[in-house]
Amino acid sequence: MSNRPRLALLAAIAATALALSGCAPAADETAGSADPADAGAFPISIDHAFGATEIPEAPERVVTLGWGSTDAAIAVGVVPVGIEAQSYGGNAEGVLPWVEEALADLDAGTPAIIPSTVEEPAYEEIAEQAPDLILAVYSGITEEQYDLLSAIAPTVAYPDAPWATPWTEVVTTVGEALGKSAEAASVLEEIEKVTAEQADAHPELKGKTVAAVADSGGKFYVYKAADSRVDFLFDLGLVDAPAVEELANGDSSFYYELSYEELDKLDSDILVSYSDTQEAADTFLNSSYAKAIPAVATGAVASVVGVELVAAVSPPSALSLPWGIEEYVAILAEAAAPSK
Repeated sequence: MSNRPRLALLAAIAATALALSGCAPAADETAGSADPADAGAFPISIDHAFGATEIPEAPERVVTLGWGSTDAAIAVGVVPVGIEAQSYGGNAEGVLPWVEEALADLDAGTPAIIPSTVEEPAYEEIAEQAPDLILAVYSGITEEQYDLLSAIAPTVAYPDAPWATPWTEVVTTVGEALGKSAEAASVLEEIEKVTAEQADAHPELKGKTVAAVADSGGKFYVYKAADSRVDFLFDLGLVDAPAVEELANGDSSFYYELSYEELDKLDSDILVSYSDTQEAADTFLNSSYAKAIPAVATGAVASVVGVELVAAVSPPSALSLPWGIEEYVAILAEAAAPSK
């Protein structure tokens, strides 16, 4: 975008946000906070990839973009006024099942659904919510998009790289931005306890090497240690297979494409494979290229099947992890069974 159109868009967005802020419904008339923030925690400054965001006072109208920020906000007791639609794993409205359940538990209405677009955030729909804070802690926004969002409201981006924020850091950052660091710590403490219980119940996972992959659209993807879904596997006692790093080609911060001709080099004790349907999982495992993978040959494959379960752990979030952990760990444990 050239400078002049970009400045014009910034001005238009800012004007729209300013106009809407004067007629925004009161917090108690919206899907706003279910539990007020600690006003004494503000002002807050949060550093991220594009600088620092100043949050002058406790936000009352929060919009969440990307993955995990919605879940983290709700987990600490704040219901956003607008959430970005999740086409993968979400219902017809784009609401994920664990989010839907959590909203019901809080007796809260469904927030406004912000359309999810590939190239650009839905600026107009975001501005219509008259937010006083935008959370995009695990997202892919660019610096230019961050500037445009910041013209609407203070925006918190990811700390380092797009789509690579550790899920635990999503929780702590969202908690800090909302003045609810203590609540965020409690959420993580409870999840850590549940995760430790699962790891203790399945010692067969400890020390096993793992590679996490997906075969989709004629391409084979390998997820790197920077990916939150892989990081959670480490929390359960698994370790990164050396081959994952050795074969990496720098495609992305959290995954890379591997040619089918090289799959025989992807050596690991366990292969975790994500598939949308059982048919897709079976097609992959029955293919000649899959049979070249050592873990497939030994039967040490954890097939995670179904968009809801795949979404729950790809990557995990403050709400999705408790929702899907038992089923997920059972699948991993079966692949790691001593008889394998």
